Amino acid sequence: MATFLTPFLQSITPPPVVTPEHYDGYELKWKALVFRPALLKTEAYLLVAISLYILFAYFGASSNARKAKKWLAVHLPIYERQFSKPQAKGGLISDGHSDFFNFSTGRRNVASLHTIFTFRPRHDFFQWAFQTGRTLVDLHYRPIDDIQLDFKLAPGALADNFVWAVVAKDELMSVKNNRWDLTFPRSSENPTLPPSFVVMTEWADVTENLLKPIGNFSLLTALQDPKILPYFRSLSITDQPRERPLLPLAPEEREKHVILSLSAPSSSHIEDTVPLVNTVFQLVDSLNKISLRPETKTKLKRFREDLDKSLKEDAEKEAKEEAQDAKAAAKRKSEQERIAKLSAADQKKELEKERKRTLRKSQGKVVRK
Repeated sequence: MATFLTPFLQSITPPPVVTPEHYDGYELKWKALVFRPALLKTEAYLLVAISLYILFAYFGASSNARKAKKWLAVHLPIYERQFSKPQAKGGLISDGHSDFFNFSTGRRNVASLHTIFTFRPRHDFFQWAFQTGRTLVDLHYRPIDDIQLDFKLAPGALADNFVWAVVAKDELMSVKNNRWDLTFPRSSENPTLPPSFVVMTEWADVTENLLKPIGNFSLLTALQDPKILPYFRSLSITDQPRERPLLPLAPEEREKHVILSLSAPSSSHIEDTVPLVNTVFQLVDSLNKISLRPETKTKLKRFREDLDKSLKEDAEKEAKEEAQDAKAAAKRKSEQERIAKLSAADQKKELEKERKRTLRKSQGKVVRK
């Protein structure tokens, strides 16, 4: 092992320090100690690089925390009006230096609200540089500072089961890749919405009900506000999980969510997202007032029954394949143990038989083709 590692150790071992006999540069002396800066250029460069990295990490982490705290501070009055517990005891919770969370609860029609901040890794120079470089070669890759408001609806807040969303066109690919529940609604443009938006819906009846005025509330008017266009990513209402479940969910496990996703505005434009956040609370309260046609409800129910059936069949198929693989593995192991107990001559005969069987199988496949 030592012989194997010798070339590697030699390659990473720094060369010995050579002290010139005549040194004319600047030096500091104190008794037997002598400091000659000109001999430590490499160390000086390393020290500068480390210092710059530490400064980058400090200012990057501070910038992310400041952005999250400022956005929440501007929108906290809304939360305080809407929730009896607008924040957890510790306030804003951080998970590292780029992810922050706020938890709110205590409101009619809303079981809980998770406000999730997912910012760029400004504290890590190498991750930040990788993201920046990737944008130059991948036109579809757009790292952003994301703010997500995930409303978990209380039982009874939404009687119907459907998936519906309004998505910014440049976010459509990302949404379909990251949200399983948004893969089966159809996408289409709506003439009443800004041209940069796309509606994703299972049936047109759902869109008609959500975009028409309900009392004094109008979601359409809020979405037409030009101030939100630079920051709006998506607004979705869903009765399905974001990730594909392995099995159909039990009734008590099913949840309904309203999810608003925004790009974090600059500090001078944080107020621009206040009206939209207010609108989402009004949307939540209006969901139990929508009235879908009976045939729409029937189609939605049938689709979910077919979806659960498909999930169950896929789970059973996967379980059957795993059982077959386990059985085959056990059979191979048993055969190997049997052969291991044979004499060397018998083992050779068994291996020869196996080779011939494998050859015959491969020849049979070639003939069938």
